[in-house]
Amino acid sequence: MRKIWESDPWYNLLRIYVDFATQRSYRRISSTGSLPADGAVIISPNHTNTLLDALVVLQSRKEPTVFGARADIFKKPAVDRILRFLRILPMVRSRDGIREVLHNRESFEEVEDTLEHRIPFCIFSEGRHRPMHSLLPLQKGVARLAFASAEKQQTYIVPAGIDYSDFFHYRGTCDLKYGEPIDINRFLAERSGQTPAEVYRALLEELSARMKKLILYIPDDEHYEETWQAIQQQRRKKRPWKWPLAILTLPFFLLSALLTLPMWGTAEYLCKKKIKDHAFWNTARCMARIVGGPIMLIIWSILFFILLPVPIAIGLLVYFLVSYDIFYDWLNLVRE
Repeated sequence: MRKIWESDPWYNLLRIYVDFATQRSYRRISSTGSLPADGAVIISPNHTNTLLDALVVLQSRKEPTVFGARADIFKKPAVDRILRFLRILPMVRSRDGIREVLHNRESFEEVEDTLEHRIPFCIFSEGRHRPMHSLLPLQKGVARLAFASAEKQQTYIVPAGIDYSDFFHYRGTCDLKYGEPIDINRFLAERSGQTPAEVYRALLEELSARMKKLILYIPDDEHYEETWQAIQQQRRKKRPWKWPLAILTLPFFLLSALLTLPMWGTAEYLCKKKIKDHAFWNTARCMARIVGGPIMLIIWSILFFILLPVPIAIGLLVYFLVSYDIFYDWLNLVRE
């Protein structure tokens, strides 16, 4: 059976399309910083926007990356095979119970094998997502992986920060920053006289501090909402021309809505009726694009070339490629 870190031509082909869909999920997406080239690398980003966090990290580099995800989504064999094909490994969290945590050994061995072959492993160290500009306490899993790897090779943890302009509305902006790596081998050597508990605590505190510097960090949960609203108010530019622009572009919006109706219709139905955790909303919209885009392109290609002159058919198909963007951009313009 193929190792999770080994190259797969089908995965490589799919990734080109998924990276494109991820990038088109934002009006602007940027990535800064880099990863060390001389050792095993564990990437530790903040976790705020469910699957899109992983897709944002994935598209930031051409090289492969293996990810960790909560183990409960792997319970069905078919889902397990799909996730492993996508280079995602199950990670059991401490709150899942001691019996489940014992199953982590197999996943840890796969992570160690991945790191030994110089493929970065990305773990969301908070252990769960929260759509806020803050950081939850980090779990010990990232430290455990790093210390085990450092026994065999040069190992780094790279803190990463992902900042979204909006967690719940599609086609916002996204900035990913890779921070200064933590040299785990040096970190351990400098604390050779400390107890294991002290070393774990020191690493998690250092990693947390570095991650906070990479994001717009709002530490006060009690006054979070009013602080975030004030920040948004400062950022928001007055655009008196937005309503004339919305009226002028209404025909393009209506055409976009028609061309992508099965995609956005499905996504919005799931968001409003089925998905209770709003942090999954943009993931649903991105997945509707990834799955529905090729299907609708085939359907419209057949219909357009049968019913319309070739130049018009080609023009409409080109327009279809950006119509999902136009649909949500127009809604955001009106919402502002």
